[in-house]
Amino acid sequence: MIRRDRQVRVQVHQWIDGGVFAIGLWLAHFIRFYWHVFVQGLRQLPIVKDLAHFVRYDLAGVPIGPSPYQPDPILPFAGYFSLFLAAIPLGRYMLEAQGFYEQAIFAPRREKAWQLAKACFLSTIAFVLVIWLLHGRQARGVIVLFGFCSFGLMAVKEELVRWGRRRQLGAAQYSKRVVLVGERAETAGLRADMRRALPELEVVGEFELKTTPIPELVSFLHAHSVNSVVLSARHTVFGLIEEAIQACELEGIEVLLVADFFQTRISQTAIDDFCGRPMLVFHSGPQLASWAGLVKQIIDVVGAAILLIVFSPLMAAAVVIIKLTSPGPVFFRQKRAGLNGQPFTMYKFRSMVTNAEQLKQELASLNEMSGPVFKVTNDPRVTKFGRLLRKFSVDEFPQLFNVLQGDMSLVGPRPLPVEEVNRFDDWAHRRRLSVKPGLTCLWQVGGRNEVRDFKEWVRLDLEYIDHWSLWLDLKILWRTIPVVLLGKGAR
Repeated sequence: MIRRDRQVRVQVHQWIDGGVFAIGLWLAHFIRFYWHVFVQGLRQLPIVKDLAHFVRYDLAGVPIGPSPYQPDPILPFAGYFSLFLAAIPLGRYMLEAQGFYEQAIFAPRREKAWQLAKACFLSTIAFVLVIWLLHGRQARGVIVLFGFCSFGLMAVKEELVRWGRRRQLGAAQYSKRVVLVGERAETAGLRADMRRALPELEVVGEFELKTTPIPELVSFLHAHSVNSVVLSARHTVFGLIEEAIQACELEGIEVLLVADFFQTRISQTAIDDFCGRPMLVFHSGPQLASWAGLVKQIIDVVGAAILLIVFSPLMAAAVVIIKLTSPGPVFFRQKRAGLNGQPFTMYKFRSMVTNAEQLKQELASLNEMSGPVFKVTNDPRVTKFGRLLRKFSVDEFPQLFNVLQGDMSLVGPRPLPVEEVNRFDDWAHRRRLSVKPGLTCLWQVGGRNEVRDFKEWVRLDLEYIDHWSLWLDLKILWRTIPVVLLGKGAR
């Protein structure tokens, strides 16, 4: 009941929020379309007339001011109706992608405002890109105003929700009576979490099954009209838990079993269905089997295709110069460890001499990176033109084909050679393989020459994995641009 109620409330709020975003677009068009009316009205005010006269004339009465403002004509709202309809699902998705609906009702305003600001910004960018790609005639000013109007309207809506929930009517509507069953230490922590995240739940009693007979628990449920029973079974015999569940089953009372039987340090727990059986799922990587993961895949394919088209002249020039300046193949192919360690062939423009792999053993004493990775600042195996390719990361451009093939992503931990992965001496380092490798990552944009310890490299990769979001991917892509253009940190 608690979970279903929350799902229903979230879905209702999602539709309302989508409508608010659509209204934000209408309001932005209204303001921009009738801006000249507002300006004309302001000009009729005496203080504005005096100010306008002062601006347009100097002290000697000579005109110096600009001509009256005349706004550019824009399309009527009918020209924005398709965007109006698209704003409903777009607003819902952007808010959900920022974790807006995972926050408690009374979460700090600063956190919710930041999530809301990011959602409005990304929605604005999405509309601008759509208009640009489709050569639409919609005014960019309306779209920019849409972001601000949506943020303002959503902020007002959230304040109204907070006010309504604090009222006695709201509290009575959403309040649910629950009983906590488990050891005192467990139920105390659970009560604190509920008070912070689910203030609408009223804890009317706490019991320990080891010391409380089942009939006594049932009598308490009758006396207090309990809606749900929350069972914490970490240190309770499963036979007692089964009896309690069966008793509540006969009473028609919902039971929530806290599924934290095992203490995990990293993994998050989810519930899934497997061949008709309920399953607990422990995962320590981002859940890419979601709408956010689907959008990431779309960004990868579309982004890689666009980059290949844009940089095709540069890549063609690189092919010619490599062929003329250094004997050997144009492309360097190597087996790298992909998702979950699955080997794949990674492509690069060859920037080293053809016998680079044989010379690697002779240069082992010059390795500047701790751990299984081999890195040398001024690698003597690099050709003259190859040094230029590596400085501006042009040698990595063929990996865009790996992205199109699905072996890599635009953003993710850099793929390591299979032989280096096999030399990992810490199993925890393999968690960086839980996502697709990428063209760029936190290590790339953070200054590659500054990282000398492989453990620090892994720490940055795991930080990306643990905090992954579409927003983080976009920030890393944005920070990659100056790194590539300025040749920062390349070896």
